[in-house]
Amino acid sequence: MTDPLFQPILINTMQVKNRIFMPAMHMNMAGNYAVTDRLVDFYVERAKGGAGMITVGYATVDELSGNPGNIGAHKDAYIPGLARLATAIRENGARASVQLNHAGRYNHSMLMGGKQPVAPSAIPSRLTRETPRELTIGEIREIIGRFAQAAGRVKEAGFDAVEILFGTGYLISEFLSPLTNKRSDEYGGPFGNRIRFGLEVIREVRVVVGGEFPLLVRLNGNEFMKGGSSRQELQEYAVRLAGEGVDAICVNVGWHEAQVPQIASEVPRAVFAYLARAIKERVPVPVIASHRINDPEVARELLTDGVCDMVALGRALIADPFFPEKARCGRERDIVHCVACGQGCFDNLFKMKPVECLCNPRAGYERTRAVGRADRPLDVMVVGGGAAGMSAAMAATERGHRVTLHERGDRLGGQLLLAGAPPGREEFLELADDLARQVELSGVTVVLNSSVDERFLGAISPDAVILATGGVPIAPAIPGVDLPHVVQAWDVLTERVTTGRRVAVIGGGAVGIETALLLAEKGTLSGEALKFLLVHGAESCEDLYGLATHGGKQVTVIEMLDELGRNFGRSTRWGMMQDVERYGVTTRTTARVMEITANGVRIESNGQVEEIPADSVVLAVGTRSYNPLQESIAASGRTLRVVGDAVRPAMVFDAIHEGFMAGREIG
Repeated sequence: MTDPLFQPILINTMQVKNRIFMPAMHMNMAGNYAVTDRLVDFYVERAKGGAGMITVGYATVDELSGNPGNIGAHKDAYIPGLARLATAIRENGARASVQLNHAGRYNHSMLMGGKQPVAPSAIPSRLTRETPRELTIGEIREIIGRFAQAAGRVKEAGFDAVEILFGTGYLISEFLSPLTNKRSDEYGGPFGNRIRFGLEVIREVRVVVGGEFPLLVRLNGNEFMKGGSSRQELQEYAVRLAGEGVDAICVNVGWHEAQVPQIASEVPRAVFAYLARAIKERVPVPVIASHRINDPEVARELLTDGVCDMVALGRALIADPFFPEKARCGRERDIVHCVACGQGCFDNLFKMKPVECLCNPRAGYERTRAVGRADRPLDVMVVGGGAAGMSAAMAATERGHRVTLHERGDRLGGQLLLAGAPPGREEFLELADDLARQVELSGVTVVLNSSVDERFLGAISPDAVILATGGVPIAPAIPGVDLPHVVQAWDVLTERVTTGRRVAVIGGGAVGIETALLLAEKGTLSGEALKFLLVHGAESCEDLYGLATHGGKQVTVIEMLDELGRNFGRSTRWGMMQDVERYGVTTRTTARVMEITANGVRIESNGQVEEIPADSVVLAVGTRSYNPLQESIAASGRTLRVVGDAVRPAMVFDAIHEGFMAGREIG
């Protein structure tokens, strides 16, 4: 049977070789608006990997529309760089397009030399905490012209298509939304006026690029903004855009300030594809579904079920640039799936850093982290089969060394198996399997159930050792910590222990919060049960919500600091804290644990002492490094690298990147 993922598709006059579309994502790799080697290298790898079409950007239309980390399209001076990028993508097998956008009230004055952001109305932004200046009619028309001029530069640079961003809370969607558009002129008020700006942008762009140049838009299927544009308005907008000559519509979801998670690992795969289907049923042009599509089978199902005409793989192609080619060649087991952690992509943007990837330490470093062959192959022993150890073993093997990885357990994965235990974090279990598969493909010799000690090391006598022995949970010096109802969070997450109805979790970091949510969800309705009861009208929607969010345990998190979940990434933390409230987890911050008793936990907070009743007490107070072999190996004179939690407790991102760099540098 012909694979629907690899059927060509026509967008206006442009034929795309397959149905895999890489959407625009802000990479923060441009240099003062100019295309850089780093940006070119990044997209060349994705073009080589088999994507049918790659959209870069977003690109700016004027100096208030973005910042110097964006690709520039607002001056002719940027055309040569754009041309270089277009050529690099096309020469490596993919169609190339550029997304144009104006950030509007989402821009930051500090990124524009102190200039005030602009918007349809002077409505403060919850994202930036700034109030924009309201655009005049003359300025609105100037911006429309700048979109068209920028599109002309995109075409002149040799790109195959241009896309305009109509969603996500940026300027065009700000005109559409009654939340941000309070104008009383022809650009505000009723729906027909609020879509005027967007339609005029399309008309002007079409005049400049001509009738046969493919023109796409990226449009919200749902803004998830209370009091904002309705789904029905967005669907009608799509119809009007197609009527104005838009050749394809990529459907995304949510504004940046929306309170519905859109990119986190708890978001089910392809859950928002229903929004693409609703638009596909109303327009005569190709529709592209997006968000959390990270597996070929999911993508195929969307196509064969008529949900969409193409699938947008964004972070999936950051994690594995060769996802398309592996799927095309029947090597789907070899794909490294994006885990939607946000640690290297979205969280980096908040830090004003270029995009990286937890799963792929080469992403964004395609040239500078190339692995060269060693002058002399070495016998390398890697101790520990967690994320850091697997990453190190693969890099050292690629360098040409003879690598043996020893893992004391019966499965590779280490703390990835813990990270994947909480509800909504199952992608980390898949990552453990994905990395184990990559280790297998790389040719590393793996020895499971193997405990390495000094005697064993002496007998094997490797030339180099990489210690990736990880960490162990801390048992704090609290009276009562040895009582039989006190357990470690790691044991709860791996289901080695059970807990009572009333549970106190000591420690409000990431592990403590994840453990608390795991316990709080016990006894709630599963997704399958919820659907059955809903479809058959067995209970009211209100009662079903309660049954889906309130289980059989009373969970309390106790934290000494004044804030919970500090070691979550920014793009993950807010959703996790919403869940803490949603699932009824009680939290106690600025609370010092004085003693664990037979009946609970005695705490002191704000000068008051009280006892929190608990049938079980879970310790989630942190991790300490475990590296008992480091001193003796260092004394032996062997080449030694220590990576991951064996150096210092950190995040999975750090473990994978440190492991890769250690393996790459051996010998």
